[in-house]
Amino acid sequence: MTDCLVIIPTYKEQENIENIIRYVFNLEKEFDILIIDDNSPDDTAKIVKRLIEEFPNRLYLEERKGKLGLGTAYLHGFRWALERDYEYIFEMDADFSHPPKSLIDLYNTCKQGADLSIGSRYLDGKISVVNWPIGRVIMSYYASVYVRKMLGMKVCDATAGFVCYTRKLLERIDFDKVQFVGYAFQIEMKYTAWKLGYKIKEVPIIFTDRVLGQSKMSMKIFKEAFFGIFSLKFRNWKKY
Repeated sequence: MTDCLVIIPTYKEQENIENIIRYVFNLEKEFDILIIDDNSPDDTAKIVKRLIEEFPNRLYLEERKGKLGLGTAYLHGFRWALERDYEYIFEMDADFSHPPKSLIDLYNTCKQGADLSIGSRYLDGKISVVNWPIGRVIMSYYASVYVRKMLGMKVCDATAGFVCYTRKLLERIDFDKVQFVGYAFQIEMKYTAWKLGYKIKEVPIIFTDRVLGQSKMSMKIFKEAFFGIFSLKFRNWKKY
């Protein structure tokens, strides 16, 4: 068994799921994959089950009863990974917006000493986003600027969802205290790692908007991230 697990939450990703799985399994570094499907009404889970027969002991599926949120999907995956022997646990989308080949860069960054490596769209002020409407680019970029100003955390892409955690970092985080389920979840996890004193390093990637399927982004998710910053800022970290 490899020391790396890639967690991919899915909801209606039948157009992408087989291609992303095959791409990851063809990388020169070996990764296992855990799909967490939130009761997709299409054939996403059916496709994964077929591929499990082809990739036994490398591809896994956890099915949930409904659309319960990105954050809870990842927490489910983290718990699953920590019950096994994985040392490096990744978050990645199913739609190829996160370049799968960069999994190796994230892995090497943690292998060389980082506790959390981040696939960053905005490293050093450079915007590396392809095919997004300009309004969404501006919203996403300045959301990270807002996070840095409010929280003092020196992370250029605070809402990034393409990351690698070391086992020792995830073992230190109390998942029961994680409050958010959308983009604010990504901010909360990074801020928690930073407040606990773990080493965070960003890795440049080129983020490409999905070609197939539909985005899950909504104004509700954005508002959670915007207003959630205040609860993070004033959380009593001495009791964490």
